[in-house]
Amino acid sequence: MSNLESKTLNINDLRGLAKKRLTKALFDFCDKGSEDQISLRDNRRALDKIKLMPRVLRDVSKRDPGIELFGKNHDLPLIIGPTGPAGFVWYRGETCLAKAAEKANIPFTLASTSNTDMEKVILNGGGTQWYQLYVWQDRDAALVTVKRAQDAGFEGLVLTVDSPVYNNRETDIRNGLVFPPTIKLNNAIDAILHPRWLFGTFGRYLVDEGHLPAFSNIHVPEKEKTNVSGYVSAASKGFLNRNETLDWDFVKRLRDMWAGKLLIKSVLHPDDAMMAVDCGADGIFVSNHAGNVNDTAITAWDALPEIVKVVGGRTKIIADTGIRRGSDVIKGLALGADVIAIGRATLYGLAAAGERGATRAIDILDAEIRRTMAVMGIVDIPSIGRDHIRLARELAVSGH
Repeated sequence: MSNLESKTLNINDLRGLAKKRLTKALFDFCDKGSEDQISLRDNRRALDKIKLMPRVLRDVSKRDPGIELFGKNHDLPLIIGPTGPAGFVWYRGETCLAKAAEKANIPFTLASTSNTDMEKVILNGGGTQWYQLYVWQDRDAALVTVKRAQDAGFEGLVLTVDSPVYNNRETDIRNGLVFPPTIKLNNAIDAILHPRWLFGTFGRYLVDEGHLPAFSNIHVPEKEKTNVSGYVSAASKGFLNRNETLDWDFVKRLRDMWAGKLLIKSVLHPDDAMMAVDCGADGIFVSNHAGNVNDTAITAWDALPEIVKVVGGRTKIIADTGIRRGSDVIKGLALGADVIAIGRATLYGLAAAGERGATRAIDILDAEIRRTMAVMGIVDIPSIGRDHIRLARELAVSGH
């Protein structure tokens, strides 16, 4: 095994390497959730409570973890979801993630708050790429970004809808974290103590790009700009505040202008799932945003059964949050999801070792998915069903 492989047998090992390389503030941003971290912990607890029901004496010598999604064949039932800090934890990290996804033949989603130009990511990253959209104060400015993403060639648009206001991430407030990151007196020591990040990522932007990382894919109207980048001034004016007025009419407007696949991210209520389908969404992400927004929201894994009941088969259902093992992926699929999105898993890998680390994260999950399929008596993804799992309440009734 390579040095990275020998050091990282699982996703948690990659997390440990990421923690060593990043500053405390930046690692906590990648790793923590909002307020009391209740939702963050619940996401793992919900998955841990689901038990697998294996079948034995099945010929599993030929196993295929591939899926078909929106008319394309992919080698794993995985998507790399949007992770805003990617370009801050590693130089041009968004492109590294896209390359890792292309190599694994799975879709990649570029976050709104990325700092590498979307055109560069889609050109240099390759593969199947989607663009994730936040809508800021100016709706029309957001639609300019949508047009830019469509012109660039993104196949899907992922509208995140659970954040009408900024999330209350108290850990970040205590750490004094701001975006785009800057080095100031209060965090200079932390940066100096992490030279691999300071010089390998932060410093490299200065040397190679001539400027600090910035949100290069957010359209800022000229009237909001007062300096060369525009982002600091726009943020100080409130332009980059989230939009509190979004409604289903905006989704319909997006549907009319976006020619590719439209997906709604962070749906937890079955009625909202039905509304998304009625508005023409091609897919929904069942997600509580990795515990980053509503600290006591229901988990995706608890929400899935009801959502599958009302929209299963009418739209593609993507589930995410808390995935750390291949067995977690099998559980999500058994609950009715068509595909599983990963975020922190590949972000840890990226922060630890760039593209190589992101690839290692996917490889770990790939091996675990195949191994779990074998011990479950499963030979392909379409055959995974509700009978392959038992929920805690079902085990309690049966006396197990």
